[in-house]
Amino acid sequence: MATTDWTVRAITRAMLPVLLVLTVIEIGSGLVLGTFEGDLLRYPSLLILVPVTIGTAGNLGSILAARLSTAFHLGTLSFAPDDDMLAGNALATVALALTVFPIIGVGAWGLAVVTGGARLTAGTVVLVAVSSGAILAVLAVVVTAIATYAAYRRGLDPDDVVIPVVTNTCDVLGVVVLFAVVRIVIG
Repeated sequence: MATTDWTVRAITRAMLPVLLVLTVIEIGSGLVLGTFEGDLLRYPSLLILVPVTIGTAGNLGSILAARLSTAFHLGTLSFAPDDDMLAGNALATVALALTVFPIIGVGAWGLAVVTGGARLTAGTVVLVAVSSGAILAVLAVVVTAIATYAAYRRGLDPDDVVIPVVTNTCDVLGVVVLFAVVRIVIG
């Protein structure tokens, strides 16, 4: 492992290209979100789910990224398919998603009821939230593992690179997955 150069110039040189690419990706997320404006206005509980779903997916990926980055710096991350630490953290991320997203679904439906916009049943909103959350958790694990490995291979500090990549990618994936699930569940 190469030593990290902690100068402003070195960090900027490492992060600027990543941030530019992520900016373009975020614009794409906004464009995708704009195509579903009609659905969001028709079903306010889905509108409530959008920021919470993408935020939670990004948070799950960030937690995993921090754990993998720590393991990387400690020298305990091997990136091998049989790495128990990697598998355990991936499983914990998915399990956390499966416990958090039902609560998010109930909360979104409840808020829609309170504000008079509940046009979907509680079961439908929870199904959309849990399905989206489970898919996003798996995708967050994959994106985080790939980003951490790519940072390692390029000699970059995963603490600097991985979390921005994961959170921005999960923003885009969150919008796409949420509305793909909505199309399947609601039609």
